[in-house]
Amino acid sequence: MLMISPRMASGMQEKQYTPSLLSFFVYNPSFGSREGEEEKKILFYHPSEVEKNEKIRNVGLCEAIVQFTRTFCPTKPAKSLHTQKNRQFFFEAEDSFWIVMYLQTLHLQSCDLLDVFGGIAFFPLDKMTYLKIQSFVNRVEESLSLIKYTAFLYNDQLIWSGLEQDDMRILYKYLTTSLFPRHSEPELAGRDSPLRPEVAGNLLHYGRFLTGPANLKDPEAKFRFPRIFVNTEDSYEELHLIVYKAMSAAVCFMISASVELTREFCEQLDGLVGPQLTLLASDICEQYNVNRRISGPDKEPQFKFIYFNHMNLAEKSTIHMRKTASVSLTSVHPDLMKILGDINCDFARVDEDEEIIVKAMTDYWVVGKKSDQRELYVILNQKNANLIEVNEEVKRLCATQFNNIFFLD
Repeated sequence: MLMISPRMASGMQEKQYTPSLLSFFVYNPSFGSREGEEEKKILFYHPSEVEKNEKIRNVGLCEAIVQFTRTFCPTKPAKSLHTQKNRQFFFEAEDSFWIVMYLQTLHLQSCDLLDVFGGIAFFPLDKMTYLKIQSFVNRVEESLSLIKYTAFLYNDQLIWSGLEQDDMRILYKYLTTSLFPRHSEPELAGRDSPLRPEVAGNLLHYGRFLTGPANLKDPEAKFRFPRIFVNTEDSYEELHLIVYKAMSAAVCFMISASVELTREFCEQLDGLVGPQLTLLASDICEQYNVNRRISGPDKEPQFKFIYFNHMNLAEKSTIHMRKTASVSLTSVHPDLMKILGDINCDFARVDEDEEIIVKAMTDYWVVGKKSDQRELYVILNQKNANLIEVNEEVKRLCATQFNNIFFLD
């Protein structure tokens, strides 16, 4: 059970506060059923310094709410309760075990529609550079036969993955909200620019392990890697997670947890992957800069959009200037972001394709389209436009930006 405080009421006016975590606890109502033993129901409680009777009261209230709502729908327990000051969220992870996870990456103040989707940002590449990456992955997997799965990222965006989508979605969330931010130290000047001619013939090596040994030359280095579980046909497969980075390129190698990873293996991986990944990172940066010069200077478009594809989990946003676990910088007002969230809630209630157009108080038009498991949200700044003109403008956007995607006419 999770309780947060999104706002405080003051008379007729509402003062907005940054959401904060008030309490988080795990309980099982079947434990401590006798009077005087209620504390046994509580398996975990945060913050721990809360007085015992208050813990028991909060858990008891949560239990009562869940039991009360079961009288209306026995098969679907309560998910949330909103009061004037607080919001409580409930989740039954297993029978009678109520829990909420991923607390370390829960930054409520920066959550928006992209967090609802939980999608993956893909890095755009030309065919030749993509083939270079595919060839690199094939060579490494052939040379180091212990590797079962590989994922390749650049600038925290995914380029290649050998995992199933649901597994990659969870791993991507962990990498971008937890692991990468912990290692976001300043890079050496010029690392991500194309290699200089005078050093192009050398095998430059900027590779390093983000998980595992911090320094291979350290005789006390520990060769332990975090373990992850991925779905297989019948159960889960336990794997070592090796995350290796050179400049802005990062590669995840997954190896069966039954294998003991030694210093010799890590040195072999470092010697093979480090120089190649360094060159690839430079190639990707160079090609990306060429494409940007060809496309011309960035101009402020008349429209901003968020796109999400439920089938491949791809997301794209021109609304977000920066989006990390703890910071969300958008180029539109928070009220408009709230309208996007409201439209998404309406889409979630129905299975059919749908289109919603909203006229905001600030002369902005907000359009949501849902079609064939794809969702598009557009914000237009056209003060004097009418409904027909807005609809035509969105059609033009779909024809230019999403010409290979079917949307409602």
